[in-house]
Amino acid sequence: MSGVLSKEGVAPPSYDDGVVRAFALASVLWGVVGMLVGVIIAAQLTWPELNFGIPWLSYGRLRPLHTNAVIFAFGGCALMATAFHVVQRTCHTRLFAPKLAWFTFWGWQAVIVLAAITLPLGITSGKEYAELEWPIDILITLVWVSYAVVFFGSVGIRKVRHIYVANWFFGAFIIAVALLHLVNSAEIPVSLTKSYSAYAGVQDAMVQWWYGHNAVGFFLTAGFLGMMYYYIPKQANRPVYSYRLSIVHFWALIFTYMWAGPHHLHYTALPDWAQSVGMLFSLVLLAPSWGGMINGVMTLSGAWHKLRDDPILKFLIVALSFYGMSTFEGPMMSIKTVNALSHYTDWTIGHVHSGALGWVGLISMGALYHLIPRMWGRTAMYSTRAIELHFWIATIGIVLYIAAMWIAGVMQGLMWRAVNPDGTLVYTFVESVKATFPFYVVRLLGGLLYLSGMCLMAWNVVMTVRVGSARPQPIPTVGHAPLAAAAA
Repeated sequence: MSGVLSKEGVAPPSYDDGVVRAFALASVLWGVVGMLVGVIIAAQLTWPELNFGIPWLSYGRLRPLHTNAVIFAFGGCALMATAFHVVQRTCHTRLFAPKLAWFTFWGWQAVIVLAAITLPLGITSGKEYAELEWPIDILITLVWVSYAVVFFGSVGIRKVRHIYVANWFFGAFIIAVALLHLVNSAEIPVSLTKSYSAYAGVQDAMVQWWYGHNAVGFFLTAGFLGMMYYYIPKQANRPVYSYRLSIVHFWALIFTYMWAGPHHLHYTALPDWAQSVGMLFSLVLLAPSWGGMINGVMTLSGAWHKLRDDPILKFLIVALSFYGMSTFEGPMMSIKTVNALSHYTDWTIGHVHSGALGWVGLISMGALYHLIPRMWGRTAMYSTRAIELHFWIATIGIVLYIAAMWIAGVMQGLMWRAVNPDGTLVYTFVESVKATFPFYVVRLLGGLLYLSGMCLMAWNVVMTVRVGSARPQPIPTVGHAPLAAAAA
């Protein structure tokens, strides 16, 4: 082992960062790929002839490829990179079973490649965010178990008594996603590439949206809150605003999120009481969500000036702003009377992407910008100006995207429900599609800007890795709690 030798001539123990580096680079790569596919399908929605009549380039096949790539490839690799980085630093220990950590990395990349092959071929179970067929589902299960063993094993061998709150969120995300995957992916195989759900009718819909909304709640929220609770205090060099609030935030969020799924099924065959339960818990969810947002933003109390000069902090704090906006909008859209207007419209697409691009994307980029230079022995990325430019390109892209979808969605909802005095529809569906066209062009422009920012990040990462070196980072010998864990 290379590095500085101790007085006894033995290198001090160091963290297992090889797998962290691998996941971080994979996250950037899959981010570019996933967002590129998103731009392609946005262009297809604007000009449908761009699928060129090729079945595996059609919107219906590329759209699930896009969602899987950005959620599970880009987001999943970012989560695994940061979870393995954070758990070592906050527990002052090496990774438990490092070879298993490498199995997690290569197994997850295999899942991503298999998704990229099967989905364009039309091999799909047809379930939102769970389209992959049963052999790949089995591989996902094995990889996820290995991920859990490494993470919880590392917590179990920690050298400090305290379990920092970021690890609570990472741990809850790992356990909940395992449960969701096992239940929703119960299926009956009829061939190597085809299976049918073990559930039928409205029960299948209920299980699917229990999974679908909690994939948002745990994969896309709890895990990234784990990032937030470590990287914002570290980047700002400030303690968490209220450690007590972070614990309340954790338990309130974990309990409430599990029950919100039925709001996806308003005005369907699902019993009305179940729809109302989903709506009620969605409204309650506003409180813990905003509690977490306020806790993260207020961590900058007394250090707001740092936002002027630190573009990484801009990514992290603006991500929290989008988190707060999305978690206000979501509960409002779950109200039945609002949902009657918004459901099946592009308003929903705008809501999803304010969370995906604004919250998940920006917090991941900020965390990776903090993480990557340190993994290659540098104090900063190759170009700070490029980070600043990336921030503004991405933010403008998000605003264009979600504003276009909000306007288009409300317009669609109003056109679809407009009736003449005799009860006939004022507008045909085709007229609503024609009216939506200019907003699809603006959405495409926003997506292009966001993709451009990701490409700029990829260049910055490559240059940082080229001029840096992967040096082992020693584990602290003093068992103190991390700075980020200090209570205000």
